[in-house]
Amino acid sequence: MLAVAVLLASCSGPLQEVDDRPSLITTTGIIADLARNVVGDHMAVTSLVPEGADPHSYEPSLRDVRTVAYADAAFSNYMLLEGQAVIRTLDANLADGVPNVELAESAVRYAAEILPLVENVSLDTVWLGLRVRGTGEDQGADRASDVRLRVTEIEGPGDLVAYVTETFGTPHFFASSADGIDGTDAALLPPDAHTHMSWAFTQPGVYTLTVAADLLVDEATTVPVAGETTFTFAVGVDPHSVPGHEGSTVLGAGHGDITADLDSGELYLFADPHGGGDLTQQALMADEVVIEVPGRALHEIPPDPAFRFLGRAGELIHQLPQAVLGAHVHGEIDPHLWQDVGNAQAYVEIIRDTVIGIDPENAADYRENAATYLVELQEVDDYVRARIGEIPESRRHLVTTHDAFGYLGAAYDIDIAGFVTPNPATEPSLQERLRLVETIQNLQIPAVFLEPNLIARSSTLVQTAEELGVQVCPIYGDAFDDQVRTYVDMMRANADSLHDCLIQETT
Repeated sequence: MLAVAVLLASCSGPLQEVDDRPSLITTTGIIADLARNVVGDHMAVTSLVPEGADPHSYEPSLRDVRTVAYADAAFSNYMLLEGQAVIRTLDANLADGVPNVELAESAVRYAAEILPLVENVSLDTVWLGLRVRGTGEDQGADRASDVRLRVTEIEGPGDLVAYVTETFGTPHFFASSADGIDGTDAALLPPDAHTHMSWAFTQPGVYTLTVAADLLVDEATTVPVAGETTFTFAVGVDPHSVPGHEGSTVLGAGHGDITADLDSGELYLFADPHGGGDLTQQALMADEVVIEVPGRALHEIPPDPAFRFLGRAGELIHQLPQAVLGAHVHGEIDPHLWQDVGNAQAYVEIIRDTVIGIDPENAADYRENAATYLVELQEVDDYVRARIGEIPESRRHLVTTHDAFGYLGAAYDIDIAGFVTPNPATEPSLQERLRLVETIQNLQIPAVFLEPNLIARSSTLVQTAEELGVQVCPIYGDAFDDQVRTYVDMMRANADSLHDCLIQETT
């Protein structure tokens, strides 16, 4: 890729003015803004993921590859925030010896606070995804490696389709028996990560799904992880009377994942069969468990043409919903550290120390810029704390669709009342709507909050808010827009939005 990029650059026409300053590449606009406040005019700063793009799914271009190749330092958030395509572009194309800094991973040494990613499991059915446990370091894996979970066989009375719906509604398939099983029926996950899935079944009955797993250490090295393992689903039938599984555990609620374990070399369900939550998950062997897809999992196929693969609009299918809006591959630690301004200050200190090592001649300016900016960030931290502190404690409840605000809640005393958004491919169940209505009414919540770029795909929350006379207010998670262009503006805007929308009386 680098050779092609250099060739294209050499054939690009008239010579352009060359910027001979050292260059920094960042993965997101938020990190780029932090870096610019440290380096000033001494360095050029470029964000690999453009504004409005999703760092989880962005596919770098050849121009991006060239930019990375000539960078003097790279800053990513990581903790699995960015997609593997972005991480591979950094790791494969940075010149030897160039600093490649994972800010979230490094921030703990600068007194940053990190939080486990606690997901709201409040569905009427099991929340089923895919997972990789272990890092694979003993097999030579690094953060650019992948584990491939591949489907080798599906049996059942109808078709089984497992897929992920991205933020803007595009489905991507893990497995589909409708067109036969081949090499495309597979999913890639980084080590020590998991993702959410939708599982659709066109007819009731017993289904089996056989999966194997391989570790793709790099482009040239593949290591087998686990051989074929078969998982059983009871769809609209009694899960306790599945032949061969009369005494098996029934997984019908909570959070579970079909899991490839790099350390044990096994495939199993990593799940909580007793409803205790993520912290009580355990390994359940595939031949000793049945995944229940109950009658209440019936949904109508939506009219959106993108979901014709499920059948005709209006037909009923059984479906375990994806549960969270967007395609999110993540680990056990919440990667959205910057929602606590104190953590953003740690990022700034890491950037400062890194660029001083690159350009010691301007060290004094970098220290001065960072010191000035850290004071500004402290003022922002005080501002956010004060504005949220003015909200009566009984009204400090954040209801949104994106699990990106745990640090905001922990740092500034906001209760993440939460709402697990159903898969946007299906209409939410009556129980899901009732649960949301009950949450808003019982807590007397005057407003719900949505990231501006997700409003179009959050119709359930928007419609419910309208029906209850509840305001829909903006909140920014991991991207800017044309109204908010800097980190300081983002945090102030979030504080103002929370204050102005939650402090009002409910109708």
